[in-house]
Amino acid sequence: MKRNDNPQTSEQKTTKAKPRAGDLARAATDEIGLTTPASVDGATRFSDEEVYRLIQERAYQKAESRGFAPGHEVQDWIEAEAEVKRSLQPRDRPA
Repeated sequence: MKRNDNPQTSEQKTTKAKPRAGDLARAATDEIGLTTPASVDGATRFSDEEVYRLIQERAYQKAESRGFAPGHEVQDWIEAEAEVKRSLQPRDRPA
């Protein structure tokens, strides 16, 4: 019978790798239904990481404006996502 000389425990083998920032950014932009095409009427294209950073910054600004009072983190993030999504949506130009 062959003995398993591998010192790793089964718990160590099942540990997941920490998600990368790019993966988090992709998940965030996918979750809010935001796509950033290469060009929208000459608009600048934002990478998923840039969109994620914009959301982070806006959520931080919201928390800062109320003195970082705890308990509002999720609401800040949701509102920041909506604001960033709205600001990056292509606008209809008058004819």
